[in-house]
Amino acid sequence: MKKRLSVTILVVFLLTLCVGGYLGDYYRAEAVAQECIANPAEGIDVYEENNMLVFAPENATAGFIFYPGGKVAYEAYAPLMSACAENGILCVLVEMPGNLAVLDMNAADGIQERFPEVATWYIGGHSLGGSMAASYAEKNAEAYEGVILLASYSTADLSETELEVLSVYGTGDKVLNAEKYAEYKGNLPTDFMEIVIEGGCHAYFGAYGAQEGDGEPTITREEQTAVTLEAILNFK
Repeated sequence: MKKRLSVTILVVFLLTLCVGGYLGDYYRAEAVAQECIANPAEGIDVYEENNMLVFAPENATAGFIFYPGGKVAYEAYAPLMSACAENGILCVLVEMPGNLAVLDMNAADGIQERFPEVATWYIGGHSLGGSMAASYAEKNAEAYEGVILLASYSTADLSETELEVLSVYGTGDKVLNAEKYAEYKGNLPTDFMEIVIEGGCHAYFGAYGAQEGDGEPTITREEQTAVTLEAILNFK
């Protein structure tokens, strides 16, 4: 009996170490992202509240809830969120447990109610975060104007909803599964907007350094952010 108990404790201990090691191995936000948070542009208020990072412009014209990519620190998306905020979009960057949106697909619950002054809302995310945001949007379609997918695809069927969808990815992206992307296109409305960034890669939607398995970009992160911002503004 004691031997069996000892084996059980050992197994639990080893599993705990493995899970802790997996969740502790993630991409950190680069200095440029931290700078966007610490020293926001004039007229932009950046603050943390209940596991989310808010980029609030004066007189916001729309809201955007953003789910980060898998195993990427949520702060890494500050440059894009800051750029959107500078163009009148209130952005809510959600921190995920273990940096995995799959562990809290419903993280957007209650966020809109915190900002009653914003009437029009979008939800989206990067990679795994985008997929989870799309799944959430399917179940809450009446609450959103559209879904924004960055290097991502929707396993949920949005084709029969009234949601508008924007999909953006780079030609150098080697992380996004091209076969899955093509397969799940049918889950999007027939008139969805697709923007392909020439020379863009998977990691450049955030600021967290190079991602394992990604392609070699031929543009800068700043250039990819600018193209992505333009796509979002044209979509909004």
